[in-house]
Amino acid sequence: MPNDTKEWAQRFPEFLVEAETLLAKSEECLSHLQLISNDKDAIDCMLSTLLKLSSKADALALATVSEFSLHIHGLLSHAQNHMDLHDQALDALKDCFTLMAWQLELIDQTTGQLGLDDSEQTSLIEAFAFQVGHSQFQTPRHSRPFRLVSFAERQA
Repeated sequence: MPNDTKEWAQRFPEFLVEAETLLAKSEECLSHLQLISNDKDAIDCMLSTLLKLSSKADALALATVSEFSLHIHGLLSHAQNHMDLHDQALDALKDCFTLMAWQLELIDQTTGQLGLDDSEQTSLIEAFAFQVGHSQFQTPRHSRPFRLVSFAERQA
């Protein structure tokens, strides 16, 4: 297990740089959408970066970040096909990105633990879901509940 912890600690700084870059790219796409509503290229870029972020977080057993990204991706993907992304929806999406950036900063670089409950994450996802017409928000079928899995558990 010490090797797993050491490996995780070595991989985390690279993940953090990549995650912050992907999140910044998503935020740029969001800014673009605030200027040019429903721009398909901006939405596709955001969807792609959210999937990459989720995958990279999942590889380090950062389930909270991974699942948050997947939930946003799922809602955004559905919304782009069924409605216009109005200002309130974009504001709710921005709030999600703000929390995600904050979560990335608060991940313990030694243990990978995020010492926060998921209530704010859940309420922001519900707010975004409501704004994009999912008043009966449900987690995607294959998703896991929001929880942090240690790197050792992930490797088992």
